[in-house]
Amino acid sequence: MSEEALVVIDVQNDFCPGGALAVADGDAIVPVINGLIADYDHVVLTQDWHPDLHSSFASFHAGRQPFETITMPYGEQTLWPDHCIQGSPGAAFHPGLQWAKAELIVRKGFRPAIDSYSAFFENDHTTPTGLAGYLRERGIGQLTLVGLATDFCVAFSALDAARLGFDVTVRLDACRGIDLGGSLEARLGEMRDAGVVLA
Repeated sequence: MSEEALVVIDVQNDFCPGGALAVADGDAIVPVINGLIADYDHVVLTQDWHPDLHSSFASFHAGRQPFETITMPYGEQTLWPDHCIQGSPGAAFHPGLQWAKAELIVRKGFRPAIDSYSAFFENDHTTPTGLAGYLRERGIGQLTLVGLATDFCVAFSALDAARLGFDVTVRLDACRGIDLGGSLEARLGEMRDAGVVLA
């Protein structure tokens, strides 16, 4: 029987109400996640961690607006408002999140030329973060994912985890989505098709 881990995705100030890239109702999941953290022996957190001039920021591209899409060397990229800049208050975990129990924090998006939604890979889908190896070395094969946002970092993480052979559950009551042009329904469908359990 493999061990289980809770993976808490990007519960950071900039993704909560008042933040630079706020997800509606994003802070409402914090008490639910705290309850789950208390129940799990293994807890891993991810943290979006961008340098100032990140290529995924609309401000990096002259004449571009947030939420436009451009083509990068690794494929389609949504342009975002500047958010989760390294060391900034916006990049900090939500103050209500009881994260001290976490045994690993995976920082992602720190390479200036490539964005990173997934906890497992950069957006080129080939550059690994090292999380898969960390989990496997500890005999962890079952993952429950929670956090922000359902249709971006949570979904990309869940799809990669399933592709890597982990048993994956996404707790939708402990996630909130952005829903850009129908992205939420699309990603929920992709996760179901990949064998991810949506609970």
